[in-house]
Amino acid sequence: MTHRIAIENSDIAFDCASGQSVLDAALQAGIELPYSCRKGVCGSCAGGIALGEVSGVNAGTFRNDTCSADQVLYCLCAPTSDLVLKPLSWKRLDPSARKKFSAKVYSNELVAPDISQLRLRLPAGQRAKFQAGQYLQVLLDDGSQRSYSMANPPQESDGVTLHIRHVPGGRFSAQVAQLTPGDTLQIELPFGHVALREENSRPIVFVAGGTGFAPVKSILDDMLKRRVKRPMTLIWGAREASGLYLRAAVERWQKQWPDFRFIGALSDVAAEAIGDAYAGRVDQALLAHCPDLSGHVVYCCGSPPMAAAVRSAAIDSGLAANDFHADVFVPGPAAVQP
Repeated sequence: MTHRIAIENSDIAFDCASGQSVLDAALQAGIELPYSCRKGVCGSCAGGIALGEVSGVNAGTFRNDTCSADQVLYCLCAPTSDLVLKPLSWKRLDPSARKKFSAKVYSNELVAPDISQLRLRLPAGQRAKFQAGQYLQVLLDDGSQRSYSMANPPQESDGVTLHIRHVPGGRFSAQVAQLTPGDTLQIELPFGHVALREENSRPIVFVAGGTGFAPVKSILDDMLKRRVKRPMTLIWGAREASGLYLRAAVERWQKQWPDFRFIGALSDVAAEAIGDAYAGRVDQALLAHCPDLSGHVVYCCGSPPMAAAVRSAAIDSGLAANDFHADVFVPGPAAVQP
């Protein structure tokens, strides 16, 4: 059985198969609703149902703490009747935008004890079309995928740069250290909904944990190239100082934007040995350095617990719930041991 799904106050309508999520049906029909992790963690796909009924995909839950009382997670709900959606935003997908490439390793640099900066080059004459903050999927031989945010701005379209943490037992990340120039990877991009609105000039706070710095770097480098000027703060957290692995990029932003504010937060270092960084987690640093977030926008990139803690701290500091945007890094399955 299929159900018809429409978007309120538009001429958009598409079919959704039985058991298929609303988000997947929309993407299949060429309509992009806000989304990031597609696993019910980040809350980016939360939206309203103006008419009709839904149930959880595979009888699971279809709400989390990021949803308001009248919202559901489009990635986790399936229609049980025809629907009229009330999303926060939507747009038509460019059918030519998402492509698969056979990319070659250009360089593989260890930028921290457990983080590789992997630069890939696309075949000659080919370009990747993406927006700052989006991610790609590495397509593995067993049919599975791993998602990584582009760390380079979209103006650098002949290749992509990835920041990959070496996860013990990781199916792909465990292989990254052995990749050498000339090795080939199959990738597909772009994925993810970018909520940064160009016309918005309100103060913005970026909060990144570990390699959550990658999409933030893409966004800030893009803003720099487009000469965007607005009040900006970056809070970047790690366990130790080595986890803040690209300070040169931060210094470049500080030079180009004299009012750009950077706060490093180190959670596992004694306060007396921490220098000019904040001793604690990023959510604690946010509360300490940004006590009044009314009228601000917050973009958070990192693990699910970190994003949840930052969201709670931001709202406690006066941020409107719909001005919090998260790119949540959900780990892929571990490699199967022989």
